[in-house]
Amino acid sequence: MKSSCCSLTEIQRRIDEVKRFLSGTLAIANAHTVEFYTHDVWKRFIAVTPQEVLAAVSSGSDQQGAPEHKEKAEHSRTTFGFCIHSNQLVDIHELLEEAKAQSLPGLGVCVSRDELLQSLRGSELECAETDKLEPDEFMNSKKSHEVQCMSKVVACLTQHCGVKQVIDVGSGKGYLSSFLSLQYGLQVFGIDSSSTNTHGAQERNRKLKKFSRAYQKRSKAAQTQAEPQSSPQMETVERKPGLNQDGDALAGSGSQQDVGVSVDAPAAETQSELGPEAGELFLSALSADVIQPPSPRVPPSQLSVEEKERRKRENLEKKARSRGEGADGVFSPLTSYVTSETELRDLITELEEAVMVGLHTCGDLAASTLRMFVAKPELSAVCGVGCCYHLLSEEFNPDGQEKPLQTACGFPLSQYLRNQSCFCGRNARMSACLALERVSLGQGIQMESLFYRAVLHVILRDHYSFYKSEKRVGNVYSKAKSFVDYVRRALHRLELDDSKLCDSDIQSYHDTYKARMDEMHAFNMLKVALAPCIEGLILLDRLCYLKEQEGVSFSALVQLFDPLLSPRCYAVVGLKSHSTKLKS
Repeated sequence: MKSSCCSLTEIQRRIDEVKRFLSGTLAIANAHTVEFYTHDVWKRFIAVTPQEVLAAVSSGSDQQGAPEHKEKAEHSRTTFGFCIHSNQLVDIHELLEEAKAQSLPGLGVCVSRDELLQSLRGSELECAETDKLEPDEFMNSKKSHEVQCMSKVVACLTQHCGVKQVIDVGSGKGYLSSFLSLQYGLQVFGIDSSSTNTHGAQERNRKLKKFSRAYQKRSKAAQTQAEPQSSPQMETVERKPGLNQDGDALAGSGSQQDVGVSVDAPAAETQSELGPEAGELFLSALSADVIQPPSPRVPPSQLSVEEKERRKRENLEKKARSRGEGADGVFSPLTSYVTSETELRDLITELEEAVMVGLHTCGDLAASTLRMFVAKPELSAVCGVGCCYHLLSEEFNPDGQEKPLQTACGFPLSQYLRNQSCFCGRNARMSACLALERVSLGQGIQMESLFYRAVLHVILRDHYSFYKSEKRVGNVYSKAKSFVDYVRRALHRLELDDSKLCDSDIQSYHDTYKARMDEMHAFNMLKVALAPCIEGLILLDRLCYLKEQEGVSFSALVQLFDPLLSPRCYAVVGLKSHSTKLKS
């Protein structure tokens, strides 16, 4: 398990390599698509044709004619494919090769999930499961994959540390929390800033417990009949066409799934406990799309006294209800905005030693989770998968607009990068959210909507000079029937007079720039190629932060998920020094 034993010095060296590469390429990632034509972005950065870029990206840089490119590179003296004199890209193959080398797989710093489980002695001491639940019966395929993969790791972490409590930060709808409590008998506290999410999670968990009890009774009855007759009664699951279609920012939103479960139950008690109406309500509640924009968070200091008391009373009532149900595994959803300064024992009065987890914690919450793990002695281990890098705040932002007033910033987290005043930029962090694996399989970016917006910006420049507005165009594209309709809707949204433009004038802009649409497509594919490097820098910063802490005995980046199913697939895992040593 060589990669898990990377020292602090080795991680810092990898960070330096990625930073050196990004120093010459980050400008591409930070170029705003809206300004693509108004700032003539292609000519500014690129000295090859769009067709060359698209061909190289689609072929995975499987070079034919490589000697010609290398000869050009030596002749023009390039760095990562960029000419050192013009700073323009002249060798696309060299850029793509280096981008692959500077991604997390290329750097060789990650641990596989199986390697981690083996180090936690998962192969020798199997994590005890109380129920045999199949998460794909009540989640879409993406969430089911994530919950199954992560829950096994979390359960083994709790067993390794000898604890029975888990704190799920940013628990959302409670899928992971419910599964951990019911499948592994753990006491889980799910914390989310949205009261809507915690109310929904409480109700969803109640229905899931009802389903779980019926599931257990059905299994026991089937096992009893199987012994004398060798013919266990079978469960049948009917899936309607088009189920488990998950959406993302690149491929568009998927359809909701609706699953019907038909059980040939031997006991009337089981049938009444999971009747058709209850089953349908349960499944419809659990199959809702889990990809939602983050709820706005209000820091505790800004809450009124009445709101603080209401939340405290609400949390106590939820705990009492959970205890009253008498299950071995208990899930308690709590509503609170948490930061690294949050006193967990004030929020959770019965807190003992625990493992802190986060499944796709948004923006700064991922960094706050690691800070809490380091600062709180009651936390024995952490396993966090972050997302929404574009919502991270940066400490060394030159314009200072993203820096929060009261809390610590999300990037950089490590002292090593803080000493260097490291800065990425919002557009680069937005690019880091792109999914290279999905795009490479043809689940591409919605180019037409980006093209429409960039041409609109030209119109705003030409006819609404020096135009500035606090308003945003928003999702006008999905409602527009044509480019002309799009522009008129956008101008209305921006509260601008569209009467000065006739339809033919608007259409002429579209026709003029249509010939240059390949430039935008190729440029965005370069952003996709750079995305894993930017994500890698952010995650290496988090790993470096844990390795800087004297009290952390083990830390690693772990690939938990299949990137095609879940593009944000890397977890930061850490254990405190008082935990049992991992096997080397």
